[in-house]
Amino acid sequence: MNEEIRIMVIDDHDTFRDPLAFMLEREPDLTVVARPRSLSEAREVLENAELAVDVAILDLNLPDGSGTDLIKDLRASRPRVKALVLSAMSEQRYLAEAIGAGAAGVMHKSTPMGDLVKAVRRLASGEQLLSQQEVIEALRFIGRERESNREARLAIDKLTPREREVLRALAEGWSDKEIARRLHVGVGTVHSHVASILSKLEVSSRLQALVFAVRHGLVTIE
Repeated sequence: MNEEIRIMVIDDHDTFRDPLAFMLEREPDLTVVARPRSLSEAREVLENAELAVDVAILDLNLPDGSGTDLIKDLRASRPRVKALVLSAMSEQRYLAEAIGAGAAGVMHKSTPMGDLVKAVRRLASGEQLLSQQEVIEALRFIGRERESNREARLAIDKLTPREREVLRALAEGWSDKEIARRLHVGVGTVHSHVASILSKLEVSSRLQALVFAVRHGLVTIE
């Protein structure tokens, strides 16, 4: 009989976490030792030095934080525990960040149960789910994202207080005439501000400027 593999399942959706734990425990060599619903609960589990864990199956989207933070905690306090991301999120940025933080594998929640069980066993036996190339690509992506964010911050810093005000007005759906009345300036001045905004953010349209501003937290759209 294979050696027991102890698993922690971290997911805030009871309707997913509990059935998953049930299915895992149907395997003779798998035991679910903890089922935390949040980042804080998972951290409490990790504080219990007497509780052994071999594989942590975790969602990235937790109610009180990111699963990526938990992966970092595991690397710091339980480096032998393998972190397997099981998430419905498919954005490359989040998956790359998880891999960069030390995730041993990344799988979608729609993955067949048989494949998930095989992945858990492989991780517990010391095998790698991610190829070296996949890890390198993830690290490259993170590097490009950081550089892009740095450049965006520099571009935003070039905007004057008045230009930021015009950009926020655009985000609120104000027309050029309404912005002119609101700021007590002429429509031509508004046009000049908009042209300057597009130039400084290096975008070609007002819509692109708004997308840029929302993405980097300069304005919010409710």
